[in-house]
Amino acid sequence: MTDATATKPAAQPKTPLLELRGVSKSFGAVRALTDVDFEVGPGEVVALVGDNGAGKSTLIKAISGIQPGDRYTARFEGNDVNLNTPQDATSLGIATVYQDLALADNLDVVENLFLGSEISGPGGELGLLDETRMEHKALDLLSQLAVTTIRNVRTEVGSLSGGQRQSVSIARSLLGEPKIVMLDEPTAALGVAQTRQVLDLITRLRERGLGVVVISHNLADVFEVADRIIVLRLGQRVATFDRETSTPDQVVAAITGASSNGQKGGQR
Repeated sequence: MTDATATKPAAQPKTPLLELRGVSKSFGAVRALTDVDFEVGPGEVVALVGDNGAGKSTLIKAISGIQPGDRYTARFEGNDVNLNTPQDATSLGIATVYQDLALADNLDVVENLFLGSEISGPGGELGLLDETRMEHKALDLLSQLAVTTIRNVRTEVGSLSGGQRQSVSIARSLLGEPKIVMLDEPTAALGVAQTRQVLDLITRLRERGLGVVVISHNLADVFEVADRIIVLRLGQRVATFDRETSTPDQVVAAITGASSNGQKGGQR
């Protein structure tokens, strides 16, 4: 791995939840990822940044098992694992919230939260659901995440704001009690107030001890919530920054391939 930093190297998590080495992925003659390393620890927010086509989404899909790497090694909580299918990732405790959110607008909040994971009632063999239990569990989960903008969990998701929809999608990802949550452009196309809701929610995920991976083009958001910032360029990891000792200009320089004075960034 070639990993450039404009300041001192960013600290690595002492005991990564997830550690990947040498992830490579090609689509025909196009090399989307080349020997990319990645790690995220418990209670840590890692931002993945880079220009369009840098390989961010490809890496997320490799981690989630949707498009496994052609070559890689992976360790989860110190144990060698495979990430060859979505089931592999889910069974380890890796949840992914994609940019399209995959919500059903004609269903209410409770129905979206439990879609595909419904709780059966006493007559479950007859196809009956325990609506009361699901509603109480939905209210409890939203309360734990301090989501106060959704006052009625029987509201159709199609009538919610962008920030509220993002909150529902993130809450749904937590039903399986994951250890890592990956968010693809969680604040894209949101207004100021809605963005604030989502950033606060990311902070609460960190406080719960989860590893959080955020893909974002918005460096203001990144510098507000991330602990470390990993820069991908042309399918390679080219820089890692500690949020507290770095500046947005340094990150932009790494994204574009030039230092702040217009020269190539240093390497280590």
